[in-house]
Amino acid sequence: MSGSGSAGQAGSAEQAGSAEQAGGPQGHVGPFVTFVEHRRPDGHLARWESRRHRKHLGGGPVTGSTWWAPKARGWWIAVLFAVGSLLFALGAVPSYVDAVGTSWDGVTFFAGSLFFTYAGFLTYREAADATAPEPDVAHLRFFVFEPRRIDWWATAVQLAGTLFFNVSCGNALRENLTAQAANQHVWRPDAFGSICFLVASALAWFEVCHGWVGWRPRVLAWWITLANLTGSIAFGVSAVAGYINPSTGQLNNADRSGVSTFVGAVCFFVGALLLLPERTEERQPKGPSS
Repeated sequence: MSGSGSAGQAGSAEQAGSAEQAGGPQGHVGPFVTFVEHRRPDGHLARWESRRHRKHLGGGPVTGSTWWAPKARGWWIAVLFAVGSLLFALGAVPSYVDAVGTSWDGVTFFAGSLFFTYAGFLTYREAADATAPEPDVAHLRFFVFEPRRIDWWATAVQLAGTLFFNVSCGNALRENLTAQAANQHVWRPDAFGSICFLVASALAWFEVCHGWVGWRPRVLAWWITLANLTGSIAFGVSAVAGYINPSTGQLNNADRSGVSTFVGAVCFFVGALLLLPERTEERQPKGPSS
């Protein structure tokens, strides 16, 4: 919920402490650099990490508290993702559907998708601003193309996924859709959105683990990306179970789709809440971080 070749990441590493200039050890996932270590002039070992650099731009003091900081972009990302996740979880509860009806249940999902999109946009802004020579979160940077950076891909793909969910949930509000129209305009965008979320979550996981797998239980980002990856897998299961037959309009497995949506939304909610303490944690990890 919710992502550099050497040249692209080197520029960011220099911003974070001239790590690339020292030619220290680097972490790679495919063509992407996820961390760089270097020895500072004072003899201390410094470590630049892609996600940490993005989440703590500027290096200034953290504004606001962990749980209340409406002037901080990272706080809004967490809150918006959390609200969107709660709405998706609520919409997947059968008793809620029985109480409000299918129309209002559809509105609940659509509202949740809008919260996801705004949070996704702000997350993408983090990655876009992280490319600036002098990061300035007050200056709008959106149309950037950084295909050598893993965080750019993760956040861009995630944002695309939220837009697909907007289309899917918005079309689900339309009445008297034919079976073929429901398959094309509701299920397909939902399936594409689920694929985007799965790809984005996997890239974010690689960025934190510095590889395909990793065990970093003392690192908040590891738990966040694990929760989001699990949630994306659950959304993928929901999309498969929610396949709409273009001939009959029947869902493949409505019960499994609802349960998987609920599980995925809860996982995203947990990941969103953990973003709050991540925003205010110490910028430089102590000891080995991988």
